[in-house]
Amino acid sequence: MEELLSDGDDENGDAEAEEDGGGFVYDGVDADQVTGDNYRDQLRDVLGPEDSYDHDESEEQEVEQALLQENSSASNELPRDVPLDVTAPTSASLVMSSLPHSRVGSPAPNGPFLQFPKPFLHPNVSRLRSPAPSTESPHAQAINSFSPSPSQISEISRTSSPSTGNNGLLIGQEREVFRWSSLRSAGSHLYNQKPAKASSVLGDIIAGAPMVLAANGSICVGTDKGRIFVFDFKQSLKCICGSDSSGSIFGPVSAVALSNDHTFVASGHTTGYIQLFNLKNPEIAARTVTPVTLAAITSGRQEGHLSGSRIISISFVAGRHTAVVSADEHGLSFYHSLGKVLFVDASDTIRIFGNYHGEDAPEASISGHPADPLSQQNALNRTSFRRRRRPHNTILAMSTLPLGPLPHSTDAYQIAALLTPTKLVVVGLQPTPKTWLKIMRDEEQLSSPAYRRRGCLAWFPSVEDISTEKLDKTMGKKNVKDGKRSQRTPTHPVLSYSWGGHVYLLRVHEQKIKQAVLNSRTGKTNEVEVGTLVFEEAGKWMMDDAVLAIQWLNVNQMAIFTASTLSIYDVHGMKIVEAVRFDSSSLVSPSLGSTGNGSVSYSDSVRDIAHSIRTYKGKLFLLGRQELLVGTLLSWADRILSFVEQGDFLSAIDLTRTYYTGEAPGNRNGLPEDPEERQIVIADKIHDLMVASSRYAFSEDRMTDGTHASLDGRGVDRTSLFEDLVATCARACIALDDFDFLFEELFQQYENAGIYRMFLHQLEPFVLNGSIPSVPPRITQRLVALHEEDGRPDLAERIIWHIEPSCLDINQAINLCRTHQLWDALVYVYTRALRDYVSPIIESLALIRSLQQNPAPTDTIIKNAYKIYSYLATVLCGKIYPSQEPMEPDEASFAKRDVYSFIFCGHSTVWPAEGGNLRYGTNISYARLLLRFDAESFLDCLDMAFEDSYLHDFPDMSRLMIVRILLDIMSSEDLSPSDATFMNIFIARNVPKYPHHIEVAPSILHNILIALATQPEVETREDRQLAAEYLLSVYTPHDGDRILQLFEDAGFYRILRSRYRHELRWGPLLTAFLHDPELRPSEIFSGLEEAIASSARDNKKQVPGDVINTLAISLDQLLQADVLATASLLDKHAPQLHETALQRPPLSDDRDQFVYLNHLIPDSEYDQYSTTPSFSTRINSRLRHHFVSLQCRFSPSGVISVLKRLQDDIDWPTALGICEEAGAYDAVIWALNYTGQPREALSKADTFEKQLTLDLARTLASPAPNSTESVKKYLNDLQAIGRRGISVCMEHSSSSSPAEVPLEDIWYQLLASQIHTVQTLSACCSTGKGSDAGLESEVLSTLRAIVQETFASLVSVSSTQAVSFPRLFKRLVDPAIHSGTTGILYAEFRTILTGMLESYRTDGDMLIISKHLIDRDVFDSVELYAKEKMRGWAPSCGADVEGVQIRLSRTGTIHHLRCSDLDF
Repeated sequence: MEELLSDGDDENGDAEAEEDGGGFVYDGVDADQVTGDNYRDQLRDVLGPEDSYDHDESEEQEVEQALLQENSSASNELPRDVPLDVTAPTSASLVMSSLPHSRVGSPAPNGPFLQFPKPFLHPNVSRLRSPAPSTESPHAQAINSFSPSPSQISEISRTSSPSTGNNGLLIGQEREVFRWSSLRSAGSHLYNQKPAKASSVLGDIIAGAPMVLAANGSICVGTDKGRIFVFDFKQSLKCICGSDSSGSIFGPVSAVALSNDHTFVASGHTTGYIQLFNLKNPEIAARTVTPVTLAAITSGRQEGHLSGSRIISISFVAGRHTAVVSADEHGLSFYHSLGKVLFVDASDTIRIFGNYHGEDAPEASISGHPADPLSQQNALNRTSFRRRRRPHNTILAMSTLPLGPLPHSTDAYQIAALLTPTKLVVVGLQPTPKTWLKIMRDEEQLSSPAYRRRGCLAWFPSVEDISTEKLDKTMGKKNVKDGKRSQRTPTHPVLSYSWGGHVYLLRVHEQKIKQAVLNSRTGKTNEVEVGTLVFEEAGKWMMDDAVLAIQWLNVNQMAIFTASTLSIYDVHGMKIVEAVRFDSSSLVSPSLGSTGNGSVSYSDSVRDIAHSIRTYKGKLFLLGRQELLVGTLLSWADRILSFVEQGDFLSAIDLTRTYYTGEAPGNRNGLPEDPEERQIVIADKIHDLMVASSRYAFSEDRMTDGTHASLDGRGVDRTSLFEDLVATCARACIALDDFDFLFEELFQQYENAGIYRMFLHQLEPFVLNGSIPSVPPRITQRLVALHEEDGRPDLAERIIWHIEPSCLDINQAINLCRTHQLWDALVYVYTRALRDYVSPIIESLALIRSLQQNPAPTDTIIKNAYKIYSYLATVLCGKIYPSQEPMEPDEASFAKRDVYSFIFCGHSTVWPAEGGNLRYGTNISYARLLLRFDAESFLDCLDMAFEDSYLHDFPDMSRLMIVRILLDIMSSEDLSPSDATFMNIFIARNVPKYPHHIEVAPSILHNILIALATQPEVETREDRQLAAEYLLSVYTPHDGDRILQLFEDAGFYRILRSRYRHELRWGPLLTAFLHDPELRPSEIFSGLEEAIASSARDNKKQVPGDVINTLAISLDQLLQADVLATASLLDKHAPQLHETALQRPPLSDDRDQFVYLNHLIPDSEYDQYSTTPSFSTRINSRLRHHFVSLQCRFSPSGVISVLKRLQDDIDWPTALGICEEAGAYDAVIWALNYTGQPREALSKADTFEKQLTLDLARTLASPAPNSTESVKKYLNDLQAIGRRGISVCMEHSSSSSPAEVPLEDIWYQLLASQIHTVQTLSACCSTGKGSDAGLESEVLSTLRAIVQETFASLVSVSSTQAVSFPRLFKRLVDPAIHSGTTGILYAEFRTILTGMLESYRTDGDMLIISKHLIDRDVFDSVELYAKEKMRGWAPSCGADVEGVQIRLSRTGTIHHLRCSDLDF
């Protein structure tokens, strides 16, 4: 086997193996670079090749330069290769541009736009007042920043600039990701072909159409004529493998591979042939593998591809020339060792995967045992390792592990990976053939037919580990001195493969394990180290579409192709960093010719593009149908230079800045991975770019480079270019945190050009939003003066607020603020720049004095004067004005000491303290002035300041001292009563809060308490009451009765209620509740309820008499507050007052009395929200009868309900008289029947019906203007009487002892009365005296309906023996009884009975229809239920075994768990 797997005595083997083993080296001349003006030359110097950080970027540049040189010389019309873009594409069939952000991208932060600062407002809620809802703090507002709006951008400064928005990819516009070049020189040999006859006449080579591509060291293109064109990277045709005769025999090339040393080419053909060419002698194949016949295979004499089997993949094994692995379209893969023994071909072919058509044996394995258990365990540990029944497999992709620039332990295993629609198999050919890994595909991925047969794979070999590169370089210098050579650390090889849209990464390495080996000769067991391959999952992700091809660009990036997208995936960051649109149909498909015989569908063939895509040293080669393309993924320097070539240097600076901050979209090739190292590299480049750009913008060259030219000859306004230059450089300097260039060199250039105002306008937004807080004073001075000259002091004030105080020109700022009354800015200058907290007070005091002298001040002056209180509150609380940010502890103590000392010093003050010449008066003058101006605001500031702990420790100032000063000021009697009131409130509220710090004499507290109670101001009553409550918590007056009287006069009812409750004075307590105007009705009644209940508990559960008297006196007030609450309160605690309450003026209206009584007897529509569980039993009979009469008037429909609830507590004759008088006839009938008088009830019904009939007949005979309403009322009453009579008869007909009441008589009595009514009105209407025939018809139909309803009820009970319907009917039609009206009587009976029968017939028809509908619906429902019941989970094996667990797959297949284990 060792001999079979070796290369044998190949005469060129050893020499060629050593040739170019380290990779392709280009020794040609670089193509000429495009020359530009001085500025672009400077930028190219800035972004020179010394910035490369990829380990193989120099080799990439060699390949690129070779390609560019040949392209430049290929055509005189194109002096250089132009990058592909949307305006000048190099190919009509392959168009690429960046994708929208919906495909891929990662979010990046966007700063919010802040609002303009709001003006300060005077406090509208004082801490001295009682608590009230407030929506805004009464003190200074926080100063918000101002964010600028973007300026208008000129075409030259923003053309195709990159977006730094929320996504990694460009949004809304396109940017260049790849730079594509067409290899025209090479393409001229492949695409510009003459017809075959013309070529034979002229003696030209018939190349054929390109089919497959290989590009590792040389560019190899196989054609459909069986030939292979080999080009170097200068696009020079090195050789053509094959000939016309061999091409006709072997057929089109369907797979091609180039050996590791770039000296041999292997080709697979559609006929099953495999050829091996030595590029030194390319005309004749060095080795040829002939396809075999089925007969040779069945006899066991040969192995190999069947004749006519299309070779879909071929690959060299490691660094060998004559060892290849091939795969065909029928799922067979073979290892071919094409060596020689004694100058004789000694080829050996081993089947490593697949079965021949018709074989029933399991798939071929190159070893007799499964993969090593350890490697299986360390692989993926996936659930899909189970064996499953599958259709015939085809090989989607196959590749061997190529050799890398550094040796790796896995190289010795000669690994090959094969991918089928159902599994991935990794085999090793050395030291013995073995299957190392088998990964089964997940079942859910097989459900989609479109993705089922889509798969590809690619290896990336071992290279030098970048993470150890720095250490190697550092150690290398030391080892060179020591004469040693540092050993480089290789990475592990990685396999990327895909099924459908799922992409996976596998990392493979060797692991040594100890294994016991028995020595057959000695019989001893020895432990030896045995190598095994370990596979680790390195990552997985999902693409939007099926993956058509995968190629590695470098160790960290892969190119992934789908039908419409080319994506660059970063393996290190596990994300897609680039994505461009891609048309897969523009590439060559080697299987397109197989669509004619039906072996491959056209839809599958058109996407078979993996053989048309290759990568080599970072370059991407594409074999298109019309041209051969090479693409380079643009690095950061390339992208910046692309802006430079367009003249867009501002975008170049912005893009470089985003690379510095890590916000740049796309890849970061050419930059270190470490952020700190990346910033070190980019920082100098940003500075150099800004310097070069600014110098170019102000240079003479720019005036002559055409950027100012226009078609009309008038020139172009480039103002926006100079504006954007400032903003762009400012953003870059903010990112670098270095502003020397911005404020020194750039500003000087603008100043020299006379456009420094433009610089200042563009700088201002960065100052306002806090991005640039520190600006040199000379620039700050000009920025402030700029707005002052423009007449916008408000804008200058914003600058002062947002800039560092040390950067201000103090004199300029103070004079500006004083001139334009910019109070907040003036305070900021004093406090933040000078650390002077007294001068703002002095300025405000002067402003207050001017207000006293000016009778008509402006709103601005008043507003600024009031700001002193907000300033004092802010500073005394240790905060910065006006931002409200906390001060440093030392600074806060310093500020408080100065402010307290100045206001409460007690003597004249000189300011400034050192060298000052301003003298101010005593403390009385300062405090009095502030109190006179607005005492409430000043005391509100002190109230907040008292809460600060500073007053605990300051020896020269305390709370007690301040209170004494305020008492001295108040004793001078020159304050207004309102100011004195607020001072009393302040002292009264703070004495209880700080009892250990404020000790005031009781006499003073007594005077303050009296003053709070005697102040006549109504608007401060609640505030004074709250202050008095505070004071009473620590002080008890000696004359309590007098104080209570004062409180009562002042309206301090809350204090009075507390005192009366404490002293158990219930009557006055109720009065305090009733007289308090601040209480809502609900609070009044809840307080009264609690007070009365407490008084009853204190008086042996009896309400005291004084409480009853208080309630009686206050009835009018209670009823006006809430009638229902008063009724409940009286009924619960004083029911004897009900009659008194009903006689009071608030209840003079009968409806109000009805509402009052109805609340006591609930369950009515007039008391829907009553909480009383049952009606009151405390109201007397007179009130009950009164309520019945009111009910008859205002709600007659509820009279019977009321009578039911009052049945045991009323006098029935009186109640019946009330109801009959009020016209509640149905209530009278119900009451008589309820009292056991059914016949009397029906007699009453007969009487009522006759009376109503007579009234109705008169109304119809003599119609009046409102007769219609009267007729309807009579009809409603007749209907109510009739239905109530029916209910009486039905009640007795269904009773258990019908003999007590003659049923037939009462039914006869009811029907006779109703028929008499109909007969009378029918006779009246037939005379024609009435004028409204429609109304008469409505009356008769209504009355006949009542008779029909009565007959229907009679029929329902006529089955009983007590009632005979024929006998009853005979009595009704007896002519002796109805003498003189027999004709009319019979006619009425006929009409009534006919209507009844029609009604029964209609009801019968509806019942029949309903029955049919229900029957049909029930049948449909039962049928559907039966079908659904038959559906369910049934095991695929067909057996129904109870008690066995089942497994349900996503496809709906169900297996018994034990059956599933056997199958899998």
